[in-house]
Amino acid sequence: MNGYKEIVKIKETFPKLSSHKIMKIYKVINNMNQKDKSKINIMTKGLSRKQIIIPISMTNIERVIAQSNIYIMNINRLLKGVKSDISVDYICSDNKGIIIITNKVATSSNLNIMKKYVKELNNVGVNDVMSPRLS
Repeated sequence: MNGYKEIVKIKETFPKLSSHKIMKIYKVINNMNQKDKSKINIMTKGLSRKQIIIPISMTNIERVIAQSNIYIMNINRLLKGVKSDISVDYICSDNKGIIIITNKVATSSNLNIMKKYVKELNNVGVNDVMSPRLS
């Protein structure tokens, strides 16, 4: 019934078109509507990134961020060394410490590797680094 009303609307809008062309327009309009509906159903599952917060002092945050590209490569190398499927995408700062963004949820052993690496940095004091946590 709804299709009939649409065909009549097309005929009223374009009175000089043949019935064959009106049917082509109707089919094009219906195909467009069907394609739009299929796009609505596409969804992603879950979060795509995970954050690990490592609380450190403000002066150490600035030092870590300044050389974060080197630290990312080194942490990824350590994680690959223990055959972990997690990798660090980037490091950013927060008022409480640094945030390490990874591609997957980190396990406790991954957290320990990252904490140990940050504690062993030359420009960060061992006592300034606290236990990391997921956010």
